[in-house]
Amino acid sequence: MGHPIITNSKFIVTFISVLLFLRTESTEPPFSCDSSNSNTSSFPFCNNSLPTSQRVNDLVSRLTVDEKILQLVNGAPEIPRLGISAYEWWSEGLHGVSRHGKGTFFNGTIKAATQFPQIILTASTFDENLWYRIAQAIGKETRAVYNAGQLKGMTLWAPNINIFRDPRWGRGQETPGEDPMVVGKYGVAYVRGLQGDSFEGGKLKDGHLQTSACCKHFIAQDMDTWNNFSRYTFDAHVLKQDLADSYEPSFKNCVEQGKVSSVMCAYNLVNGIPNCANFDLLTTTARGKWGLQGYIVSDCDAVAIMYTHQGYAKEPEDAVAATLRAGMDVNCGSHLKKYTKSALEKQKIQESDIDRALHNLFSVRMRLGLFNGDPRKLEYGDISAAEVCSQEHRALALEAARNGIVLLKNSDRLLPLSKMKTTSLAVIGPKANDSEVLLGNYEGYPCKNVTLLQGLQGYVENITYHPGCDFTNCTYAAIDEAVVIAKKADYVVLVMGLDQTLEREKLDRTELGLPGMQERLVTAIAEAASKPVIVVLMCGGPVDVTFAKDNQNIGDILWVGYPGEGGAATALAEIISVNTIQVKGEITGHLDPKEFNKIPMNDMRMRPVSTNGYPGRTYRFYNGPKVFEFGYGLSYTNYSYSFASVSKNQLHFKNPKVNKSTEHGSVLNIAVSNFGLEVCNNAMITVKVAVKNGGEMAGKHPVLLFLRHSNTVDEVPRKTLIGFKSVNLEAGANTHVTFDVKPCEHFTRANRDGILVIDEGKYFFLVGDEEYPVTVFV
Repeated sequence: MGHPIITNSKFIVTFISVLLFLRTESTEPPFSCDSSNSNTSSFPFCNNSLPTSQRVNDLVSRLTVDEKILQLVNGAPEIPRLGISAYEWWSEGLHGVSRHGKGTFFNGTIKAATQFPQIILTASTFDENLWYRIAQAIGKETRAVYNAGQLKGMTLWAPNINIFRDPRWGRGQETPGEDPMVVGKYGVAYVRGLQGDSFEGGKLKDGHLQTSACCKHFIAQDMDTWNNFSRYTFDAHVLKQDLADSYEPSFKNCVEQGKVSSVMCAYNLVNGIPNCANFDLLTTTARGKWGLQGYIVSDCDAVAIMYTHQGYAKEPEDAVAATLRAGMDVNCGSHLKKYTKSALEKQKIQESDIDRALHNLFSVRMRLGLFNGDPRKLEYGDISAAEVCSQEHRALALEAARNGIVLLKNSDRLLPLSKMKTTSLAVIGPKANDSEVLLGNYEGYPCKNVTLLQGLQGYVENITYHPGCDFTNCTYAAIDEAVVIAKKADYVVLVMGLDQTLEREKLDRTELGLPGMQERLVTAIAEAASKPVIVVLMCGGPVDVTFAKDNQNIGDILWVGYPGEGGAATALAEIISVNTIQVKGEITGHLDPKEFNKIPMNDMRMRPVSTNGYPGRTYRFYNGPKVFEFGYGLSYTNYSYSFASVSKNQLHFKNPKVNKSTEHGSVLNIAVSNFGLEVCNNAMITVKVAVKNGGEMAGKHPVLLFLRHSNTVDEVPRKTLIGFKSVNLEAGANTHVTFDVKPCEHFTRANRDGILVIDEGKYFFLVGDEEYPVTVFV
């Protein structure tokens, strides 16, 4: 008699399980505004024919206070009664769909995604169209991962557009370098490619987003951990002058030209105010002056640390009030989830502060098509898993690596080796046979793992490998063993540099030379080898290689950054071995000597101070010794330049109604804001540069146009990049490159009050070693 009872029990358990399953399915819709849910799909916020603002207003009006509060954090839960699905705001896509963040999973049909070179290398191509195409590929792969059900949200928190102010910053590898214009143009190209805009200046179709980009970290965050300073508590003292012409321009471009849909406010304080609590920064500037249409997110736990670490908020609710009233919309973390209700009860905020944030958040989700039912049946719904790791995208990653690698030294034109008789090659370096190191940080799982050693093995049959050091930090080097191997080879390739154990987020560098015994290893092998050796530098931040630059036994230095997945190994092997592959990159930061390590990393001043010996920051202001200049990069061929024509050599900005001004030790100048649009348009200068490939190899080459003022006082930049374009030239061919120079933009700098001004006096256009004078009268 017991058997029927068991059967009935199993039936009851099964029945309850089915009910629970059905209940889950009915209360957690897979997509907001699912047409199968007739109770909610008829609401105005589900009507995609209405303006987004009207839809959002309707949605927010239907939420309870408790429901609203739960939407203010990165892991926003579902709202079953309204058919609103859950959403995870935190996903990453710095240089490929990333495994970091909480929104992306590689545990389904998609196991990997194309991993492009780390940004510092991609930027060295000086090719805006390439940057855009890479972002397009990342955007498509992101949609494909979402359509495959392995992504909880399509808001990628990238790009990082902080300038690479200090060479020791562990996250400098994530940035496009130290020049504000380059960083800004990279940000614009990345955002437009990712979000689905036209690079030719078109607008987002009806405001729709393929994926959402986020320009971070706003603002002046370029130090993680140095001495006793931490990004969580650091109060960056930034002059108005530096804020205006160094720290802000890339973000301004990202918002105004890129039309980015998100900005992330940084952990640190600026002049005593946490970035995420700074109304002037978030609301007055980003939204008001620049016109941000989107959401503002805190860096993770940046709200909580205002109370727990910074002492800025006396009570937890004060941090809630400070951030919401400043204009922040969503908290990466849980602080707003925990304390917004009590902040309301204590009347530190009003419900309207929450509603304002929710309007921005739901607007972006609607622009992503996430309130129109199943987005896989609508726009971008046909982007399939076939886009991920496609041959086209992997070829693009190879192209970026090829074009970004920088040749720093090529004595006696040793490279490419195809010109020589190469029967054997020794490859030495602790990471030469490691594929993970190629990716840099914020990486995903690559489509194909290939090491630099494996790449070279495809071109030279007889290769001997030795790690040389125990680890990248090289606390022990097997110098004698490595020397024996080097002596037996025709040529030696030494893969040296850094990895993520030495530079990354939360880890700034403490020295600027090669770590540990690497320099001793290189020098010993160079002395013992039968022919000059080739040094390959793999690193994000710059490394002082003066010893190698000056050593006649070291024939070549190649900087490869962190060059990305499989194709990166191919790119290096081709550049070293093939006489038809041209090295093309130019560095986006100057390389400082080891002595720069004496400069306090927490000193945020950009300009030098002659009275106390402070050398300034970045190539625009730094007046100390350099290992290599910004924009430096050799080629296997010879390029020459000349100024073919310049439309004006004098500019007159005379206006008797406007007061001229000067700063102590500076030059006579006038505020750009005093010029009308007509005056600025009439001041346009067309610069035509003749470029000739005088060598024996065809190649792609970036042409960089700089401007410098004849006055070298501290206030005035030593020189400034004002334009760059890439050209493809056959051997012996020549062409012209035209730059449209806008003096009201390109001739400006900030004065001490943060006002953009144009200085009077003689300027020079610079390209290569050529100069062309132009005089400005104010």
